[in-house]
Amino acid sequence: MMVNDGIRAREVRLIGADGDQLGIKSKDEAMQIAEAAGLDLVVVAPKAKPMVAKVIDYGKYRFEQQKKARLSRKKQKVVSVKEIRLSPTIDTNDFNTKLKRAKTFIAKGEKVRVSIRFKGRAITHKEIGRDVLNRMADSTSDVASVTQRAKMDGRSMFLMLAPKSSDKN
Repeated sequence: MMVNDGIRAREVRLIGADGDQLGIKSKDEAMQIAEAAGLDLVVVAPKAKPMVAKVIDYGKYRFEQQKKARLSRKKQKVVSVKEIRLSPTIDTNDFNTKLKRAKTFIAKGEKVRVSIRFKGRAITHKEIGRDVLNRMADSTSDVASVTQRAKMDGRSMFLMLAPKSSDKN
């Protein structure tokens, strides 16, 4: 941020302390106007031709900028990805337990990565793992949508589920 003597331009488009346009002034003239008002000369648009400078209290301006940044970080929603691991030979009750867990994660608004790890010779029957993942996707279809279909990654296969957005319903 360029302030007062840090401004290197010869002339600036000046905006007064009350927000009205004062026109294009030389840097020295703009500095005199700012000093007369007891405020700082701050460049607000450095890419403009000529640069746009404003006569304001720099400390107050910085505080407002930090406040805006804090507010935008506060409103930001962090989506975490939870993982549920299944096996190709999972039993019905175990599957239902994992399904309930996945639904609770989705209800909290989190994405769920459902993965199957193939051990030993089980990798030769990838279709069994794909069927289990498709069963999970079908079982959660009322609350979640599939963002990434079943895909192999080394010895594991995974699928991504995300909560359905409420504005579509």
